[in-house]
Amino acid sequence: MSLFPDDPFPAPAPSPARRLALTLHFDGGSRGNPGPAGIGVVLLDADGTPMYELGEFLGRCTSNVAEYTALIRGLAAAKIMQARSVAIKADSELVVRQMNGIYKVKSPDLKPLHLRAKALMQEIGNVTISHVYREGNARADELANLAMDREARVEPLGPPVSFAPRPK
Repeated sequence: MSLFPDDPFPAPAPSPARRLALTLHFDGGSRGNPGPAGIGVVLLDADGTPMYELGEFLGRCTSNVAEYTALIRGLAAAKIMQARSVAIKADSELVVRQMNGIYKVKSPDLKPLHLRAKALMQEIGNVTISHVYREGNARADELANLAMDREARVEPLGPPVSFAPRPK
């Protein structure tokens, strides 16, 4: 690829093999339920290197809405990054069990969020979700609390970046 059409030495397009295998940690919380809420998202590469981090203040909502919103934001970032696979690790047993089909989604507030998360998982393709204890989700929790404290959005590493080849 080149900025100049006549360039005799165009840069090679990134290989699709470069697409990332990512681990997504997410957390959502509210201070009061409902109350001021925030989310934290961390995407790690296969070596555990942070590729993307997000903390976002949501305003007033329930902790379950915040958890689903965090999952959606994380999956959307993984999609932008052209992830070839995503292993999701979350401390919300409810969200993990609902996403795995163990629990039904009964709340009318959660149904559209659940459907959006499922759609993103299908678009990415190779996605798994499993439960981790709170200690295994510390950075996502930290980002959610930072967003709630600041009532703002924070992206310590900058916005997500696509690793896909650009069209010619």
